[in-house]
Amino acid sequence: MRFYWLILGVLSVWRLTHLLHAEDGPWDLVVRLRTGMGEGFWGRLLDCFQCLSLWIAAPIAYYLGEGVWERLLLWPAISGGAILLQRVTDREPVPLPSYFEDEGVDDVVLRRPEEEPPSADFEG
Repeated sequence: MRFYWLILGVLSVWRLTHLLHAEDGPWDLVVRLRTGMGEGFWGRLLDCFQCLSLWIAAPIAYYLGEGVWERLLLWPAISGGAILLQRVTDREPVPLPSYFEDEGVDDVVLRRPEEEPPSADFEG
């Protein structure tokens, strides 16, 4: 029975977070809410799915948990479950970090190019 409440909590947090973060809502109410928040703390919070899910999970974890430790463990667990669900259902892939080296440029910080003669102040 308790697993049922955990799943219900994760789905509820995901649904509410997705509504506030990415949807227009009925009669564009949620869009107006997001634009009305501006660039301050609340506006940035509504722009970040992970941050918003953490805040939405707090009261749900408090309601579902029975003791202090259980509530503290449920809080990030429910938020993490909602984040995982978002990543699975998101249509836009998460960009992977890219790494490349420019093969045409030599690193001249520690050595001089061979064409350059040693300077007069260099004893060696």
